[in-house]
Amino acid sequence: MNSYAAAPAPDIRNDDMHLADETAAEEVSADEVAIIFSFLSHADIMRARVCKTWRDAATKTLVPLCDFKIDSERSYNAMRVMTAALPNLQQISIHSLGRGHKYSDGEDPHESCARVTANFMTHDIDMISSFTKLRVLHFENAPLIGRYPVLFNFPLLRELSVSSSHLLKFDLGRLSAGCPSLKSLKMSGNRPHLNLTGNLRSLRVLKDTLEEVDVANCQQIEGDFMDLADFPRLKVLELWDTATTGDVRDIGEDDFPALESLGLPTTVCGVNPSPLATDPIAIQRRFVLVSLETLPRLIIRAGSRLGWSWYSDDHSCEINWLDPEPSSESGDYETYIEELRSLRWRVNFYRGYHVPPTEDEYNRLLQP
Repeated sequence: MNSYAAAPAPDIRNDDMHLADETAAEEVSADEVAIIFSFLSHADIMRARVCKTWRDAATKTLVPLCDFKIDSERSYNAMRVMTAALPNLQQISIHSLGRGHKYSDGEDPHESCARVTANFMTHDIDMISSFTKLRVLHFENAPLIGRYPVLFNFPLLRELSVSSSHLLKFDLGRLSAGCPSLKSLKMSGNRPHLNLTGNLRSLRVLKDTLEEVDVANCQQIEGDFMDLADFPRLKVLELWDTATTGDVRDIGEDDFPALESLGLPTTVCGVNPSPLATDPIAIQRRFVLVSLETLPRLIIRAGSRLGWSWYSDDHSCEINWLDPEPSSESGDYETYIEELRSLRWRVNFYRGYHVPPTEDEYNRLLQP
């Protein structure tokens, strides 16, 4: 009797089924699979790369917007794989990789910080330039030291934010040239010595796309805030603690047509040293009211109509209405007319002036 057990026969049926599945997968073209993949997250696409056709499809897929966070060595290694596997990734967030890890130093790094991290495990950050279809790029608490030109050269980028990454250096001019489709620039949560430099005027190439500019605490940003006055889509402009200049009295009726929030530094003529408060009612009416140091604002309501004017003591400039005049057939028209008459006494000394007069104009008003 043979003491050796017979070897199990190979499962030909399972092998045939596997080959059949691969054949079926290969029958669908890479372009067709790429369309299907465009509805999946980056993680699901990576798991679905089960054959050559589907791997080819992944390289063609425009990956939907979903946050891919780089915050560990493992996620960094995943990004490295995706540079070839999913080159059309549209959104990435760069964070700290943990203690003892750092990204490669950029040009002109802060010397003392570079010395402290010299023995850290270094990871190449330039590979991010492989994702040429990026729309959204966030840096949060990312240990980036110096200047990285490749990080700001994405022609399709719509949104860029940098938070708590105060050793990162870049210039508005380079950003404008490298990201011509930018809609939102946010530099929130950074220390006052953030190394962002440049002049607001360099943003003019983004006139037709910019909707939000928040460079508060970036003390090396210069220029006149009025250089952005004709931006048709600009909704948010935050310039606190910058070196920008200008004069709020230059704001005309047609300036900043879409603005909803405005923050100006005290280097702008007419801004109080105290923090500028935004009026929620005024924001609903499209514009944030700005106070002059000598002539504060006065909120005015007549019936349902809201407006504002500059005033000093008991004298007020002409009313700048935020709402249209109510129809004579409306229910509150009589109330509006009655309250409007009661406001007329304020507009006496500054009659004809919707903005505060210049010094010469004021001296002429004092003449008998």
